[in-house]
Amino acid sequence: MRPILVLVSNALRLDDHPALVAACQDGAPVIPVYILDNEAAGEWAVGAARRWWLSQSLKKFSDDLMNVGSRLIIRRGDTCGIVADFIAATGAGGLYMTRGYTPWQRALEGRLHIICSGKDIQCRRFGGNLLLEPEEIATKTGKPYEVFTPFWRQAKTLIDHSSPLPAPSNIPAPDTWPESQSLDDLDLAPKPVNWAETMAVSWLPGEAGAQAMLGSFLEEAVASYGLARDLPGVEGTSKLSPYLASGEISPRRIWHAGRRHLEARGTEADGTVSFLRELGWREFSAHLLFHFPHMPEQPLKGSFNAFPWSSGKSTDLAAWQKGQTGFPIIDAGMRQLWQTGWMHNRVRMIVASFLVKDMLWHWRDGEAWFWDTLVDADLASNAASWQWVAGCGADAAPYFRIFNPILQGEKFDKAGDYVRTYVPELARLPDAYIHKPFDAPAEILAAAGVTLGKTYPKPILDRSIARDRALAALRQTKAA
Repeated sequence: MRPILVLVSNALRLDDHPALVAACQDGAPVIPVYILDNEAAGEWAVGAARRWWLSQSLKKFSDDLMNVGSRLIIRRGDTCGIVADFIAATGAGGLYMTRGYTPWQRALEGRLHIICSGKDIQCRRFGGNLLLEPEEIATKTGKPYEVFTPFWRQAKTLIDHSSPLPAPSNIPAPDTWPESQSLDDLDLAPKPVNWAETMAVSWLPGEAGAQAMLGSFLEEAVASYGLARDLPGVEGTSKLSPYLASGEISPRRIWHAGRRHLEARGTEADGTVSFLRELGWREFSAHLLFHFPHMPEQPLKGSFNAFPWSSGKSTDLAAWQKGQTGFPIIDAGMRQLWQTGWMHNRVRMIVASFLVKDMLWHWRDGEAWFWDTLVDADLASNAASWQWVAGCGADAAPYFRIFNPILQGEKFDKAGDYVRTYVPELARLPDAYIHKPFDAPAEILAAAGVTLGKTYPKPILDRSIARDRALAALRQTKAA
């Protein structure tokens, strides 16, 4: 039988992989193909942190395929040209893929369909990376939702609760395999290379790592998730986002496992409902990107096109990026991001508010930095979240809601554990001053070995002035 090419570029797993399972069920030889196409992605090509993650994930997925009698064919370059070459070289009769939702993925899938139609090749797209397809959810008037709560209320009534598809135990192999490039040919090593060393300590990329992370979270942490998810100094979140971003675990597997856990406990008070609701925010972000493909570049609220963003000094942006602002909770979050490729969600909101409101930098500058440094960088979630904080997105926080980094630190990192972990030069400060060293008496600073402006930076701005400036900018926008 003519082999089936399965594009696995956004679904590096065996478990609950509809495209792969369908190909195996057809009985033909199956050729799993990964193509790194930076040209098609353009501005949204894989960022540096994700490239490191991808290098590890591809190794694991290749080994997983070998264990079920298959192998991973790797290429770098133009997807359409490479697929056309594979069809000619293998005599393939089908091209199966997991559906993508970014503008560039949708355009690419359209071009692939045209190629297959002209060659009498069966081209099939499958879901698998969302609980629901974006077209399945609409308001009563047929329009996309722009508010989360009604979106999620309807979505929960539509989700298929059947069991996820099991991983194939054997994948039919072709008599001969097409030529593959090596992982080194993909040039995925981040720069500087030693950056990967700090990320590697924190993560175990790959499908097995995703399954282990899900299991341990449900057993050990989900009961307190409702409260612990806001405490950055506590291991209270699932940390499944990078695995979802790389397609190493399906949201349906997480949903199914979470519901089973909830049914076994017989209560909604253990944090599981709150945890599953976070999957809803991921779905909502994808829904927004699908219906508003300009979201990564343009505000969903058109009035914010007139907002007087200030680029400020490049040294200020660099201070924010590297965690040298003089505000401990901000600096702890940005250093956690740089060291681990991840940041606690509560702190993401705090650092984002500081950039776009206290500093008045454009939200796109923050979006770009997160895209390059997050191992869980996801185009829909990243854009929707930055617009939410900036006040210009769907269901956004009002712009005048400006997080106070001192009060936020004192509320969610009361004992300063998070700050002491990532800003060790402040570790000896007493709790009363750990989030505001600039208010500490000289003798307290001296006893803690802290010299502001030398061992730890002085604040890069006066918050009272910054707040007034932000609110003035908002008034100017409304008047425009």
